[in-house]
Amino acid sequence: MKTAVVTGASSGIGLVVARELAIDGWRVIAQGRNAERAKAAMENIRNEAPEAKIEMVLTDLSVMDQVSKFAEKVAKLTDKIDLLVNNAGFTPAKRVETADGFEQCFATNHLAPFLLTNRLLPLLQAAAPGAQVINTASIAHKFIKDMKWDDLQQTNKFNASDAYTQSKLANILHARQLAKRLKGKGIRVNSVHPGLVQTNFDSHGNIVVKLMYLFSRPFSLSPEQGADTILWLARGGAPEATGQYFAKRKPGSMTPAAQSDEGAERLWELSEKLLVHAGQ
Repeated sequence: MKTAVVTGASSGIGLVVARELAIDGWRVIAQGRNAERAKAAMENIRNEAPEAKIEMVLTDLSVMDQVSKFAEKVAKLTDKIDLLVNNAGFTPAKRVETADGFEQCFATNHLAPFLLTNRLLPLLQAAAPGAQVINTASIAHKFIKDMKWDDLQQTNKFNASDAYTQSKLANILHARQLAKRLKGKGIRVNSVHPGLVQTNFDSHGNIVVKLMYLFSRPFSLSPEQGADTILWLARGGAPEATGQYFAKRKPGSMTPAAQSDEGAERLWELSEKLLVHAGQ
């Protein structure tokens, strides 16, 4: 039986991915932050797959110690991971500093999957060859020229849009650099643009984000449509691909910043230093 870990699985794309994999017969270890939504998600999955082998673990991925503890819980539940879907994320309305001193969007959308993936690598290696890591990125990475290298935490001047778009750029850079480091080890790493999906994703966003979601509703995808490329990869799509960015089951176009090997390496090194500073 294959085992998947899916973050952000209490609603939206993550819920669909967790549910469909459970229906396919996978064992799923799901992560959610909100207890009420997590309970509703489990009921949804049980209704569709009564025999589903699934656990839901409540974790706040903006706090690095909780990310590490989540990884420890996963290690107690399974001895291998065939698929890790780093899907959890959000859009900020204002600058919030976490307990670790990080800007919350950067912490949740980038540092959390960076740390979680590193902690779960032994379990992924146990499932190799054939193990996969998939980061939920976004076309939004095109709306920022590059990472804010001189102020990743935006302590000097915060812009909610920049916080989100650079975090999605970071998801792509993380996947590309991890794929490079794992070359030849039987673990594929890719990132995915799911499309503009109508979920509760804008619930923490500022008024601009909320209005964008409102006016784009007629043109938006369902969570099922948004989950399609992730599930396609999980089920064996593009079996040789690693280090790529996909949209609609095809390689998507990336900005020069997203394609930068130097940027990918630089972000990796900076991320390691930030996590060491946070005691991880």
